[in-house]
Amino acid sequence: MIRSIYLGLALFALSTATIAQTPGAYYPDVKPGRAFVFPKDHGAHPDFRTEWWYVTGAVKSNKGKELGFQITFFRTRPRVDAQNPSKFAPQQVLFAHAAVSDPAVGKLLHDQRAARSGFGIAEAKIGDADVRIKDWRFVRLADGRFAAKIKAQGFTLDLVFTPKQPPILQGEGGYSRKGSDPRSASYYYSLPQLATTGTITRGTSTERITGRSWLDREWSSRYLGGTAVGWDWTGLNFDDGSALMAFRIRGKDSNTLWAGGTFRRANGTTVTLKPNDVRFTPMRTWRSKRTGAKYPVAQTLTITLSEGQKRLTLTPMFADQELDARSSGLPVYWEGLVRTQGGRGYLELTGYAAPLAM
Repeated sequence: MIRSIYLGLALFALSTATIAQTPGAYYPDVKPGRAFVFPKDHGAHPDFRTEWWYVTGAVKSNKGKELGFQITFFRTRPRVDAQNPSKFAPQQVLFAHAAVSDPAVGKLLHDQRAARSGFGIAEAKIGDADVRIKDWRFVRLADGRFAAKIKAQGFTLDLVFTPKQPPILQGEGGYSRKGSDPRSASYYYSLPQLATTGTITRGTSTERITGRSWLDREWSSRYLGGTAVGWDWTGLNFDDGSALMAFRIRGKDSNTLWAGGTFRRANGTTVTLKPNDVRFTPMRTWRSKRTGAKYPVAQTLTITLSEGQKRLTLTPMFADQELDARSSGLPVYWEGLVRTQGGRGYLELTGYAAPLAM
């Protein structure tokens, strides 16, 4: 019943937004040269059209199981009149989903939430990380750690994330291009190598977990442009303390329209990867029987560094890690726990079931 209320509110908010659209409503563009300030930038940026707090983790339980999880909160600002005094005007709409990857299950365990902000139901705080939809919450604690509590259908996540490294400002000092049009961009930073502890509960079984996670933070008003239909993305934590984020934006014929990323070495120095420095090569595909989408779930990732090329094989822990979030207003995509040489992480594949519109 509660879930139905969340989804009903979200659908009502979106329908209201469609009716009450204001063509002159302003979304600020992402531009280079912005100074990032922490902890302020951990919080919401409500003037921008789209924003997310995205945590993925590879962990091991006290029972010896290798597990993965994903926790994501999205904030979007519908094109409505910001001066509308009605409390029912959907000035901000929040979405969230969570998933557990367990090779023994063979498919994702996942749940989702959606609601307009306000009414004590949902909120994304300005000034520091604190975003929630009812009993789902992601927050930065007073001691600098982050925490998430997710009471989902079929599982509960109660996790704490301890930063071990400073943020990586992706792209040009946090200005991350997504295409040839400089306005197709996001403000983007990551916190890799988050020491992760807590519990994952399924049914009556609670398992203590330890491992490492990755937090991605992005906000934008024009994320994809032109003929872009989606992206391939990966965030990898390596055992030696290094970390890699790499992505490519795909066109309709699966060609690469843009690419980029950042490699932070074990000694803390970073290498910004330009479009020609990143290449994803599919090795094996998997087709979903539910949606018909065909995903390149195993890939070779090649990055070019000053000392030469580094080739990584991204192998999924299991194939069926498709997440269907259409009932909460989000797309179908593949978000999977993968292993690679000397590390673990996540691979994200969007726009394979249908083109994304962002």
